[in-house]
Amino acid sequence: MRTVNPEEHARKRAHILGAAAAEFAAHGVDGTSTARICRAAGIGSGTLFHYFATKRDIFHALFSDDLPRNAAACARALAQDRPDDGIRLLVDHLLTDLADPLVPGLAAAVVFQVNRDEEFARLIMTDTAQVRTALETLTARLATAGRPLPFPPERVAGWIQGLLDAAYLSAGEPDFDPAAHTAELWRIITWLTGGEAPADAHPSRTAPEGEPAP
Repeated sequence: MRTVNPEEHARKRAHILGAAAAEFAAHGVDGTSTARICRAAGIGSGTLFHYFATKRDIFHALFSDDLPRNAAACARALAQDRPDDGIRLLVDHLLTDLADPLVPGLAAAVVFQVNRDEEFARLIMTDTAQVRTALETLTARLATAGRPLPFPPERVAGWIQGLLDAAYLSAGEPDFDPAAHTAELWRIITWLTGGEAPADAHPSRTAPEGEPAP
């Protein structure tokens, strides 16, 4: 009986997923065939189907593999003594892939697949829920510690998560700069979590006569 080397199995699986990610990002789910993935990975169809039964399984795996990693990041964040440190750790983890050139294509593929694949939608919702729960817990700890949050903790958590999602969806814009976007995002998150508000957090306006300027 042939013995499977777990490390070699994991390496080959990761190689296939890396090749598949590039194809899905460039051609979408429908435009990517298993034959195309095999060519990109430099493997035969028999090898591919040893790891994944269908193209759909490959696409699911690209994101289901993130669930345990994100769960571990949530656990590390919640274990921090200071909620600020926990939020920093979790947000930094979630922004790790923002500069990846495959992000725009994969983000578009995710939106398309969520709207037609109930199992995939549940997968994404599970990941979203675990992150949201961690953010709500951390922001609630800030409020308990007396931090003056601009909104209730659950709304602050919702805004942070929405901003993270928006960052990935905007990655395909022509002038997108991951470093600049991340820096701006952190300014907003600092304000949302009760830190000093960014200078341009509110649009300027001229106060009517007799009314103090904002």
